[in-house]
Amino acid sequence: MKDAMTSLPMKDKFMLPEGVIYLDGNSLGPLPKSVAPRVAEMVTGEWGQHLIRGWNVDDWMGQPMRVGNQVGRLIGAPEGSVVMGDTLSVKVYQALSAAVQMRPDRKVILSDSGNFPSDLYMAQGLIAQLGQGHELRIVAPEQVMDALTDEIAVAMITQVDYRTGRMHDMAAMTAKAHGAGVVMLWDLAHSAGAVPVDLQGSGCEFAVGCTYKYLNGGPGAPAFIYVRPDLVEDIMPAMSGWLGHAAPFAFETEYRPAKDIERMRVGTPPVVQMTALEEALTLWDGLDMADVRAASVALCETFIAEVEARCPDLRLASPRDAAMRGSQVSFHFEHGYAAMQALISKGVIGDFRAPDIMRFGFTPLYIDDADVRAAVGILEDVLSNRLWDRAEFKTTSRVT
Repeated sequence: MKDAMTSLPMKDKFMLPEGVIYLDGNSLGPLPKSVAPRVAEMVTGEWGQHLIRGWNVDDWMGQPMRVGNQVGRLIGAPEGSVVMGDTLSVKVYQALSAAVQMRPDRKVILSDSGNFPSDLYMAQGLIAQLGQGHELRIVAPEQVMDALTDEIAVAMITQVDYRTGRMHDMAAMTAKAHGAGVVMLWDLAHSAGAVPVDLQGSGCEFAVGCTYKYLNGGPGAPAFIYVRPDLVEDIMPAMSGWLGHAAPFAFETEYRPAKDIERMRVGTPPVVQMTALEEALTLWDGLDMADVRAASVALCETFIAEVEARCPDLRLASPRDAAMRGSQVSFHFEHGYAAMQALISKGVIGDFRAPDIMRFGFTPLYIDDADVRAAVGILEDVLSNRLWDRAEFKTTSRVT
């Protein structure tokens, strides 16, 4: 394996607009240059020329497993334990439903207030549909470990907080959960491609995540689901879809799940979108997540130090200890939304999360130290000159 530290950043491999410092890859990764020609080739050469034969000739049918193995290598999952498809919310629902079935005598689903709201909505919907008296118990992130008791059926936790970047200790929390007989479900939306993950080593039962952030799969890129290999044959999918059947083209009238992780497939895979993701993932060939993490920490540390020295109106929202933080840094500011819009107008793209968080993602595949220092210089200008205090920056857009 080549030395990743000598190859980062690889800006030449991304389509980055001139004059833009992109600090929002934790929300949507930029376009790798090789993706557009690969997708064009798929559309015109595979779909255009092979038509329906593409399912066999180009192995579109095998793509969810093939790409799942690419993702699996980045999250410490063994071969054949990750499959792609659908949205993250769908995969949360599938995993949570299966997890609840594993503990029929327990009625509490545990999560924390730092979890992404969609995960909580999925849990609420499942509970209502089951109608069996389950409870969604939400505690502060710092209280999760103490809340892992023998009344909990499932702990559904996002490893890295989407607002602040605070990061749970996967190994320690999973061990504590298992000690209490709790099924562990991790959401890796802000972990995959950002921090080293060892699903196999942790022993967790389930994990899910999206691929349009640090993995650069593009808007709407398919999600993934992991099931611990020793459990998969005992899991009955909540959504018994055609492509999760053991023999889809036998067209049996009764559902019979596949023997492996493919039982977590539901419907027809989004081949065009998955092709974009499959090509984007080739950027990770030869990269070591430990090296990516080291570069990320260095960028984040520089950003924090520079902002605190030059922008005293901002207050750090992220953990100061890098070991407790993902690949993003957030600051509190009363006028955070307007300040972020002003910053974006100056070519530094981050984003805002209510009520007052300015959020910045650091991806060492295309961000370097010079970018960080330049971004802080522009941020300082926006704040010290109150550039945010203009009407055009105070109108809230639908997507913040």
